[in-house]
Amino acid sequence: MAFSTFNSIINGYHDLMDRQSDDRVKEWPLMGSPFPTLFMCISYAYIVKYAGPKFMEKRNPYDLRKFLFCYNVFQVLFNGWLFCEGLTRWVGMGYSLQCQPIDYSRSPEPVRVATLCWWYYICKLTEFCDTFSFVLRKKNGHISNLHVIHHGVMPMSVWFGVKFIPGGHSTFFGLLNTGVHVVMYSYYLLATFGPRVQRFLWWKRYVTSLQMFHFVIIMGHSFQLLFQDCEFPRFFMWWIGLHAVMFYAFFTEFYKQQYGRSPPLNAFFEKKIKLRSQ
Repeated sequence: MAFSTFNSIINGYHDLMDRQSDDRVKEWPLMGSPFPTLFMCISYAYIVKYAGPKFMEKRNPYDLRKFLFCYNVFQVLFNGWLFCEGLTRWVGMGYSLQCQPIDYSRSPEPVRVATLCWWYYICKLTEFCDTFSFVLRKKNGHISNLHVIHHGVMPMSVWFGVKFIPGGHSTFFGLLNTGVHVVMYSYYLLATFGPRVQRFLWWKRYVTSLQMFHFVIIMGHSFQLLFQDCEFPRFFMWWIGLHAVMFYAFFTEFYKQQYGRSPPLNAFFEKKIKLRSQ
């Protein structure tokens, strides 16, 4: 009985990965199995929450200013390229905000979109360096649960997107996310110039607000498919939408801790509710 159940699980796994996934990406690096990505995500969490701080416990912080300058330039350019490519599809090629089915054909344009989705996945892996730099500089106060969950979950989540739905409606999430990251890494890049520039970086809270706002837009864009027919897998509608809900909740708590008040959007609705209850 136990062997039969185990055999059914194995067969189900192979059926899902080999026959129900996108055949075009099967041979691409890291796309054959979820386990390498899962291993990297678990290793990341272990390093930044335990092994890294333990390693740095009796060491002086490393000076990573030159590295961080280069790293932030890289992220601005990488995310900027992905954003421009996404914008070309959603605006230049007339993608529909209401329903954009996935083209699984091997024509040049759909394959290019799938390739861009894979590069977006790689981009999420490179963002591990955000936290590694905190560890090496002994900025352990910056390694919040929000930060670790956000960076630790995203590569695995995006992996499933590339494996099963590399294109169509889901690429809107990547478009917004890379656009926000261009702004975010530009802020970090300016911060590497030190006190001369840091005093002009008063807009940090607005970067956080922008991150939260883009999660709200992603929720609306994803959950609208509940009310219309669209040739887009409903499971991934929930997958993307609920990720946006989860990260919005985490960022709300982070905003309150950092700035001592509710984020603007929350404050707006709280005020509306209060007025109606009077």
